[in-house]
Amino acid sequence: MQPLFDGPASRMLELSFDAYSPSERGFTPMQTAKDHRLSPITAEQYEQFSQDGYLLLKKGCSADLIDAFNNHIYDIREQADVPEWAACDPSKKFSLRLFNPHKHDSFSRQLMKLPVIRGVLAQLMGREANCVQSMYFYKEPGAPGQAAHQDYYYIKNDPMTMIAAWIAMEERIDTENGCLWVIPGTHKLGLLPHGAVKNVEEHEPWTEETEGAELSRQIPVEMEKGDILFFSELLIHSSTKNRSTDRWRRSYVCHYIREDSFVTQREDLRVKYPLY
Repeated sequence: MQPLFDGPASRMLELSFDAYSPSERGFTPMQTAKDHRLSPITAEQYEQFSQDGYLLLKKGCSADLIDAFNNHIYDIREQADVPEWAACDPSKKFSLRLFNPHKHDSFSRQLMKLPVIRGVLAQLMGREANCVQSMYFYKEPGAPGQAAHQDYYYIKNDPMTMIAAWIAMEERIDTENGCLWVIPGTHKLGLLPHGAVKNVEEHEPWTEETEGAELSRQIPVEMEKGDILFFSELLIHSSTKNRSTDRWRRSYVCHYIREDSFVTQREDLRVKYPLY
């Protein structure tokens, strides 16, 4: 095994030169679409993830596929006999998130396995990734956000390899309809204490909030349909209330661990789903 790139990031993750080109990940006309799916990100993007703890991949998923998936999820909750895994109070059918749809629904599983996601995760992790959790969020107008937190607090895994892939399912996700906010570089702080949510008007009260973080350093991550945000399990991130009057903030979010890693405390997330 040799590091894919020179520099600080190479000390974190390693990739085999048998699987990936040792170049700076610039693509030539001779390279095929398959090559690009295997190695979607450049050396600069890899280094950015290493330094900031997140990476925004523009237009990683086609608008047509997202429209089809949104319609599919709508149909699941709109049908007369809603499957047990998706059932909820009828008044909440377009507001209550769908938890782990990849375990029950083939379309959700296929979106979880997008080749570009598989390729990015392989580059960042150094090996194939497995999915352990998926969520489809509606976040209707007026819905609260989630207070600043680190995903590892909720999903312990060993070795620590988890990365989230957050797909924007709306034409635009911005500060008005409740985009994500991140604090760059906080994945280097390790796991911080979490306590009670302080602002329950802004954030869901049943979650917990990172303590000791400089929230003034948060920056918004505004996205367009098909953009995919990859971020470390230790990156401090949050979302704000959807302040729009007529714009949902739908998203499909999956959490992945390296194939040799395991969820240690959540029995409901022990099953690993490969991306091939």
